[in-house]
Amino acid sequence: MNPRRILQIVGTAELITLALMLANLATVHLPAVSHLLGPLHGLAYTGTVIVAALVSGGHHRVWLWSLVPGIGGLLAARVASPTETARRFPGDEL
Repeated sequence: MNPRRILQIVGTAELITLALMLANLATVHLPAVSHLLGPLHGLAYTGTVIVAALVSGGHHRVWLWSLVPGIGGLLAARVASPTETARRFPGDEL
């Protein structure tokens, strides 16, 4: 699988968990939902930063964009060059 695609998937998971946490906070604020989604969001955020650092290939702006909470993973995936990732990871083209 293309590393850029992995970054998109992890970034989407980060955005979804953040949206669900904020929706829970704005509506019913169930502690059980917070206890479940908090660690999941933290894991997704950490995974986004790690995958972005692996995909970046020395381009600091890719992993710096991943540090933005919520949409950082999707922004980093957009900034990551598909030709550069294909050159570093042969056989992973779409």
